[in-house]
Amino acid sequence: MTYLLALDQGTSSSRSIVFDAQSRIVAKAQREFTQIFPQPGWVEHDAMEIWASQLATAREALANGGLKAGDIRAIGITNQRETTVVWNRASGAPICNAIVWQDRRTEPICAALRAQGHAELIREKTGLVIDAYFSGTKLKWMLDTVPGARTAAARGELAFGTIDSWLMWQLSGGRIHATDVSNASRTMLFNVRDNDWDNALLRLLDIPRELLPEVCPSSHVFGETNADLLGASLPIAGVAGDQQSALFGQACFRAGLAKNTYGTGCFLLMHTGERFLVSGNGLITTAAAQTAASPGPEYALEGGVFSGGAVVQWLRDGLRAIASSSEVQSLAESVPDAGGVMFVPAFTGLGAPYWSPNARGAIVGLTRGSSVAHIARAALESIAYQSAALLAAMNRDAVAAGAAPVSELRVDGGACVNDMLMQFQADLLGIPVVRPRVIETTALGAAYLAGLACGVYRNLDELSAQWQVERRFEPTLSRDRATGLMQAWEHAVRQTVAA
Repeated sequence: MTYLLALDQGTSSSRSIVFDAQSRIVAKAQREFTQIFPQPGWVEHDAMEIWASQLATAREALANGGLKAGDIRAIGITNQRETTVVWNRASGAPICNAIVWQDRRTEPICAALRAQGHAELIREKTGLVIDAYFSGTKLKWMLDTVPGARTAAARGELAFGTIDSWLMWQLSGGRIHATDVSNASRTMLFNVRDNDWDNALLRLLDIPRELLPEVCPSSHVFGETNADLLGASLPIAGVAGDQQSALFGQACFRAGLAKNTYGTGCFLLMHTGERFLVSGNGLITTAAAQTAASPGPEYALEGGVFSGGAVVQWLRDGLRAIASSSEVQSLAESVPDAGGVMFVPAFTGLGAPYWSPNARGAIVGLTRGSSVAHIARAALESIAYQSAALLAAMNRDAVAAGAAPVSELRVDGGACVNDMLMQFQADLLGIPVVRPRVIETTALGAAYLAGLACGVYRNLDELSAQWQVERRFEPTLSRDRATGLMQAWEHAVRQTVAA
């Protein structure tokens, strides 16, 4: 048997999953790690805790499957994107906590860039809007704020990376300082047309090029792990940011295919092939995962919901309405609908298509008859509302470019197992929502990329044949009713933004 080990480093937990060559899950392990909130709008992680948790789950997954490192053909890595780590090359120690993609502290830097008129330059080179979401301003903040950081960087003593780079550095004992095009494209420093770091953007943010990792294709042998970590030296042969990895794991290899991942955030991506489409509707253009067979850069349109599954975590940890996340569906289903309650979970602002960094969460439409069950249902429905707003924007962009609107939505991620949510999503969209047999498509994409680089799979056609449907959710709501619900949602959003 041939096995592939996927390291799936997410925002709230680290997971490791072993797949066989037929995409079946053989073993897995998962560990949550600490979320650090130093002040409102700030979100941090301890990068050393991330590394420890990821290594522990890799060892646990092998043990759970009764496997040795020698049974693994290759490792694939997928990761929370934009989260920024800077570490000392000699010691391997981070100079401060990692700044997480949700963090909003660099909004003043972004506001200054917008005011100086750099938005169009950055959009043209990177496909991105200027936002604190992306890594570049986080890196600038670290260099400007951490004592001695700029001096050390000038001496070549520091290294920057997103979480994929950080894990590869640790796995290789410092021999690998690299990233892939999909992660690089999320930094606001990478020219997605040229597939290289952009000198003009580096000057704009005052980032020394020496800090940056080498950029490689997503399906590529980056190097090997230290043998003492897992019991043998293994090739790291696939790397992609979590959303591009999920797009790949969903077999969305050609233009027009789209997927939505329901995790801590929700991320909707539509493959656009070799066309660099600039959105007129609040979406961003990003690099899709690239293989050795790619003739050149490939792209996707993307919209990101900052607070998707995070709203369930807030019900559990903030409101204490539930003891565990698994209870939310039964609580929500204890009422026939949300009773007019709308929950806009703008805990860290609103992402696409609104891009309102100063918005904050709100629950509207409360009456004396409202209960915690109505709030729970509204919280779940908010995930679908935000995703529906994204797909509407994406369809407008597709039609403007002369392409057909999305005809079905492939779904994955932890919350896609919630049948009530998926049916409501189909009802709002008016198109089928398709759940595959393997919903761990973020990890599966990393395994596919590694398998391609190591010869486990011959080509993309072989991978397309492996994708199988578990359930299709067909829309049942009238379009008039769906339109009315979306109008009520947009009204709630406008109130939140105005606040």
